Amino acid sequence: MADANREVTRILERLSAGERSAADELMPLLYDELRTLAARIMARERAGHTLQPTALVHEAFLRLVPDQDIEWKGRAHFAALAARTMRRVLVNHARDRTAGKRGGGWRRVTFDVDASIQDGPEYDLLALEEALERIAEMNDLSGRVLELRFFGGLTIPETAHVLSVSTSTVESHWALARAWLSRELSDRDES
Repeated sequence: MADANREVTRILERLSAGERSAADELMPLLYDELRTLAARIMARERAGHTLQPTALVHEAFLRLVPDQDIEWKGRAHFAALAARTMRRVLVNHARDRTAGKRGGGWRRVTFDVDASIQDGPEYDLLALEEALERIAEMNDLSGRVLELRFFGGLTIPETAHVLSVSTSTVESHWALARAWLSRELSDRDES
């Protein structure tokens, strides 16, 4: 695994240096990991969703790699940004689906912030997106921690590495973000 991580890091460094052909080498090395991430994210979506995990991986990869001028920090950083991109793809898809309809057929469901993404209930993606935007406006670091932990599935040490902060900083922002998100979504359900 260490050799694979070093290889991914070398390819990401080449990509950061502007060598766009490195993307062709990157996809096969990260495909299984990205597919697993997409499957975890899609497991929380409504039944019969028109996007499949494979399509989500390809769409996110196409948006993330070729046109971005990103200084990649390694495999965890790439996974975090891939998770963010997948979330944006799904949010755009949900917005397109509900465009023109007040409420757009949303279904309210219970959201358990402590549940991991692969085991938790289905959730209202647009309500979650709005809540993530609000917490990021109030506290950018808490918003980024929530995004990386919840959508990216990153561990606390991986999140700390990606954000270049200590694990205790991540732990405190994670606790704050979970409590805030739980309150926000429960307040929304009561309205």
